[in-house]
Amino acid sequence: MFDQTAADYDRINALMAFGSGGWFRRKTLREHGLKPGARLLDVAVGTGLVAREARALVGDGGMVVGLDASFGMLEVARARLALPLVQGRAEALPFPDGCFDFVTIGYALRHMEELGLTFGEFLRVLRPGGTLLILEIARPETRFARGFAALWLGRAVPALCRLLMPGRRSEELMRYYWDTISECVPAQTILAELSTAGFGRVESTLALGMFRQYSGVRAVEIRA
Repeated sequence: MFDQTAADYDRINALMAFGSGGWFRRKTLREHGLKPGARLLDVAVGTGLVAREARALVGDGGMVVGLDASFGMLEVARARLALPLVQGRAEALPFPDGCFDFVTIGYALRHMEELGLTFGEFLRVLRPGGTLLILEIARPETRFARGFAALWLGRAVPALCRLLMPGRRSEELMRYYWDTISECVPAQTILAELSTAGFGRVESTLALGMFRQYSGVRAVEIRA
């Protein structure tokens, strides 16, 4: 499904976020400490929406690597971004220990089956003192936010996909997205799994009632 909707994905994303996604991703990366010269791994890179903003922030002295399980998504990203792109799974990252300063995953954690295994891999590839940032659409907590999200994401966006992109699987993808959002594990579970995996300074913030950011830091190892 992701392979077959890759060509439409940026258009769909713009519908979902009212065109504000790039600004929000860039702001969030900056607020969590991404600086020029950093080495960043973007897991579930998709068409490169997070990686594009990260590349602008790390500059020529930094490096951004994208990883995704979907070959179709990687094909679209490769046509748009001059970055190293790797096909692989978050649960088994094909990188050596401690090789990144920053790991990001944008709006894809709810597709992962094994949180503990995934977080363990994120910790492994981070250098001591490195940062993990997770961007996610969480199940809204208030009645108003749930109603608006169900109407917009659960009904309106799939209908717009059917109208604007007929004969493709974009509508199906958006219905799947809403299912994963509405059934996503609670924030407390994600925070607990991050702590269990070994992350320190674990935090979560919420914007507009449903956009969550989770962060943690790999502890600096102190040698005796």
